[in-house]
Amino acid sequence: CLDYENILEFAVSDTRVYCKSFDIQNMSSVFMAVTPNFVCGIPGNVSSVLFYNSSKASLEDIWTMWTSTENYIVAQLENGEIWELNQCSKSKREVGFDLAYEYKGNKSVFSCSDGFLYDDTKWKSTVVTQWDLVCDREWLAKLIQPTFMLGVLVGAVIFGDIADRLGRQRVMWFTSAGQFVFGITVAFTFDYYSFVIVSSGYLVVAFVYVTEFVGIKARTWASMHVHAFFALGIMVVALVGFLVRTWWVYQIFLSIATLPFVLCCWMLPETPLWLLSEKRYEDAQKVINVMARWNKVSTPCKVSELCSVQQDDPGTDRTSGNGASSTKKHNILDLFCNWYIARRTITIWLVWFTGSLGYYVFSLSSVNLGGNEYLNLFLIGAVELPCYIIACIGMDKLGRRNTLIPFLILSALICDFNVLIILANMAGKFSIGVAFGLIYLYTAELYPTIVRSLAVGSGSMMCRVGSVVAPFCVYLRSVWIFLPLVSIYFSDKLYRF
Repeated sequence: CLDYENILEFAVSDTRVYCKSFDIQNMSSVFMAVTPNFVCGIPGNVSSVLFYNSSKASLEDIWTMWTSTENYIVAQLENGEIWELNQCSKSKREVGFDLAYEYKGNKSVFSCSDGFLYDDTKWKSTVVTQWDLVCDREWLAKLIQPTFMLGVLVGAVIFGDIADRLGRQRVMWFTSAGQFVFGITVAFTFDYYSFVIVSSGYLVVAFVYVTEFVGIKARTWASMHVHAFFALGIMVVALVGFLVRTWWVYQIFLSIATLPFVLCCWMLPETPLWLLSEKRYEDAQKVINVMARWNKVSTPCKVSELCSVQQDDPGTDRTSGNGASSTKKHNILDLFCNWYIARRTITIWLVWFTGSLGYYVFSLSSVNLGGNEYLNLFLIGAVELPCYIIACIGMDKLGRRNTLIPFLILSALICDFNVLIILANMAGKFSIGVAFGLIYLYTAELYPTIVRSLAVGSGSMMCRVGSVVAPFCVYLRSVWIFLPLVSIYFSDKLYRF
């Protein structure tokens, strides 16, 4: 039905808000879980502090000179005791009058039973300082981002399947409202474990919603237009992180940024393609008529014409064994119904995994590149914007696959470019951004309507496997600064193998 394509064009305006909000939550921990400089707390009031040859009256004056975690601070208490303060231990000098930085005498070593003293010159508080996630509890801080992505991984399958069964609009409204409510709740959690449970992420089906509402002619540009708001979400995180330095206030501001979608998504109708797959022809006709008026199409499509298209859909089961009309409920096993479909699914999953791993390694590691971490993250989001224009032109001129493969290869080759790490990171994010943005649309077009949301959801499941692994790859920089990039290189090699 040719009129249906005209009706569908540019019917995507309200769904763009969500994509910005989703990457806001994905990247929120990059500043919320920062570990500032710290040393062991001491049992008493400090009268003077010594750091190498510099003597100060308070510990706060020392943080600007702190250069390495191997440093220690010498502090003298009002009662005359002298302590050496390390990050995960403290030593009491036996001779109380020797305030020299170097000390060869006897010392008694203690654990950090009096808590920790944190550098609050940059961040007033983070979840790390709130619950002392340092030293033997450091691993808990490192699990915050992977745990969030693990929640998204589970939600990718659960909500993808529910969206195919109950509809895109209901699931989109429920999960977007939950994202806002739980986002606010996170700011008021009382301990680490409640924080992790409440902040665990989940997936909504906005992208599938968009692809089913946009005609073939506009689908490429509309899908990339949606992805551009992922980049804006990263830029919002950088801006809010720069302006707000208290973690729970920071979290509230980011959650408020997701509110516009919650307020407008209840006005969004169900997609006509899903309504047709469920044989709700009257509801589908109403939506089509509204779309026709909105887009100034004089003669809207009739449902009877669309039904003939649905009958040709190879993935739609219309009859049962006795010839009666029925609608089959599909599950993830349908993505492996034969060898051809199974091979396609496995290939798509590998691309999702590689794209996600690269996307989040480049994004998360940007704050560790040196210089201004807020500017680095802002630029890593900004560099995505032109990459989607390149992706659109490439998909229209060369096709999906011929655009996807070169940029995956390029993102791997850039990981070998060790001369300028910041430039390599930006170029790598540009390349992986093209591939990662393209795979959403490519997956949606490879599967029929009845399993489309499930296919994108399962692909996103593999995407979240990559995003769960990504933070651990970023932590490898403590061994060698280029190890995160090397991990992307070999994952890309695995896909091409």
